[in-house]
Amino acid sequence: MTNIGYLELIKSNKEFRRLWSASVISMLGEWFNTIALFLLIFEYTDSEFLLGVLFTVRMLCFALLQPISGLLADRMNRKHIMIASNVLQVFLALCFLGVNGSEDIWWMLALSGVMMLLHGAYVTAERAALPNIVPEEHLATANALDAASWSSALCIGAMLGGVVVEFYGVDAAFIIDSLTFLLSAILLIPITLPQTVGDEMKGPLFSTAASNIKNGLRRILDESRLLRVVFAKASWNIAGGGLAGVFLVVAGSNVDGFGAAIGFGFFFFARGIGTGLGPIMARRFLTNEERWPLLIGLLVVLSGFFYLLVGLTLGINLWLTFALVTLAHSASGGNWVLSTILTQRWVEDEIRGRVFSIDMLTMSIAFSISSAAAGYLLENGYLNLQTGFQSFAVLMMFSGIVFTMWRPDRSKTNDVPALS
Repeated sequence: MTNIGYLELIKSNKEFRRLWSASVISMLGEWFNTIALFLLIFEYTDSEFLLGVLFTVRMLCFALLQPISGLLADRMNRKHIMIASNVLQVFLALCFLGVNGSEDIWWMLALSGVMMLLHGAYVTAERAALPNIVPEEHLATANALDAASWSSALCIGAMLGGVVVEFYGVDAAFIIDSLTFLLSAILLIPITLPQTVGDEMKGPLFSTAASNIKNGLRRILDESRLLRVVFAKASWNIAGGGLAGVFLVVAGSNVDGFGAAIGFGFFFFARGIGTGLGPIMARRFLTNEERWPLLIGLLVVLSGFFYLLVGLTLGINLWLTFALVTLAHSASGGNWVLSTILTQRWVEDEIRGRVFSIDMLTMSIAFSISSAAAGYLLENGYLNLQTGFQSFAVLMMFSGIVFTMWRPDRSKTNDVPALS
């Protein structure tokens, strides 16, 4: 396999450069938005449970139409889907300017969910399109760069978002978010995205939708190694939703010497550094692709171990917590990029959107359950912050062990050797 450097890929592949830039810019604004929403919930309700509800609503809406998003990504022009998603979010982001009190929190949550629904359509189309503009031998580099850039946007967006919200207010964050979606849409317009549309997708949309969605599910069920990898992200998120979506946010709000918004940004900055380093380290050192399915599970166990240390050392030293969160998300970033690359390589273009939609669906449901449970348990006193980190970390380690022990049944694989 021929490796290519990150800068070389950006310079030499014009289509990838525009797709990558559009994604990074919109995600940068998204984290401004997220930090502002955290602050509004704490300012108007001071509720850990509603914090969990925010993530639950966002991830359930992300998951809700994933089967449809995958269908459309295999049937319609993927570039048009991404542009439409960004343009609609330009206006939706500005609607948050109307939040003025606790009575507005519920429609704020619903609006955030609608934006995540559109984001889900964008992500599915983008993941399915990437192998069409990047040669197979460069997919590891492209996905590592994509994940690292997402993480950089998280780092910069969360930290700058915290500063902007702290000093200029939430309205400034929502306006910036809106402008990033507009710029992202403009960057996508000149892109040419090759795409193969299967013959079964050329019939009437509504009469063929159910059967075509089933074909995507059948593609997964017929190849047991693919079925396993589709659950890779969910294996982390079943505990990671509570850890990163609730406990980490509450920990940020309690950092001494900072405002809540900057505290949120501080720990999300650590998360971003980790999820950026993980894919880069995975590309550099985990070069034996036959071992990737096994390593995906072990990375979940490792992430849970570092979060367990967060729970055991919380409050001792702020920078120790920062380092442990970074390490935990380095492992999760490796899990994400390895599972994504395998899916892109194993699945044909004409059905890839539907397969990725199911991948995103399982991940989102796991995150939603986890974050809702964490918010409920924390608000009602069943767990405190420290025991919450510890309990969910143990759950994550158990989930990773189960995934590692799950070995595909070779007899159900379509003439493809299962990887262990």
